[in-house]
Amino acid sequence: MTAILAPFTFGLSFFLLGMYVMRTGFQNLAGKKMADWLGRFTRTPVHSFWVGLLSTMVLQSSSAVTVLTIGLTHAGMISFSQTVGIILGTNVGTTITTELIALRLETFAVPMLLVGVALWLMPRRLTRCIGLVVAGFGLIFLGIDTMQVMAKPLEQSDAFRSLFLESRHSVWIGLITGMVFTALIHSSSATTAITMGLMSHQVLSMETALAIVLGANIGTCFTAIIASIGTNAASRQVAWCHTLFNLVGALAFLPFLSQLAMVSSLLTDSPSMRIAHAQTLFNVVCSLAALPFTRQIAAAVQWLVPDRKRRRW
Repeated sequence: MTAILAPFTFGLSFFLLGMYVMRTGFQNLAGKKMADWLGRFTRTPVHSFWVGLLSTMVLQSSSAVTVLTIGLTHAGMISFSQTVGIILGTNVGTTITTELIALRLETFAVPMLLVGVALWLMPRRLTRCIGLVVAGFGLIFLGIDTMQVMAKPLEQSDAFRSLFLESRHSVWIGLITGMVFTALIHSSSATTAITMGLMSHQVLSMETALAIVLGANIGTCFTAIIASIGTNAASRQVAWCHTLFNLVGALAFLPFLSQLAMVSSLLTDSPSMRIAHAQTLFNVVCSLAALPFTRQIAAAVQWLVPDRKRRRW
């Protein structure tokens, strides 16, 4: 148990700290302009989509962009209908992190961390911010490398083997595992990174790994739901739109995991890259399919999560 928990705890801590440090660096570089972008360039669904995608690429967190969107909606700076495109864009933007993780850059973890710290010690603000981004990436890859140590003892664990055998028969277990774990740690990227590590040691089947990733897409919405507590109806609609979209997309793709695995295997031989490409395909297909129907989606969510104050009047 110690051989599993120790590398998992330290690795996950390094990973989440790296995400925070990298996000802090990006926010200092462009965070102040992010709210302006979200407020000014969301007049059409296509513009909203690109704003969501680019914002998520910069902040490296779909949850952070969604929470920011909830805040702007609560403040009345943007309407709920403008946020649907942003939500679709965040789902595509978050795949950039997964693709970077799949590049297997663990050997550069320590050099990147050292370079990042050296840049952070420089006097210029721009250099310090870049240093935070570089150091953050270094911590992320160091965390991934550390978490991979748990793969061998986990593979030999009787409890995990029995769970793995059950998940082979039912992808629902993988879906729920990814959803619950991501909701607890508030990072779908961390869940995907752990899944990639297990896949590289052939501990999981491809279908099970993809089910976990789909579950992580649902679990990441938990942060937005928490952020919407105590806000107005429009803000709650943003949170539930994000949740329902990811839930419906995951359930729609669940019967086709074998086909998704086959398509991703045609693109690369690397198990980690297969997961990254499959997640990218899933998010791109779902977002682009929904983009022409943003008004209908907004109307449906407004019906499901009504504004009670307006109804009284």
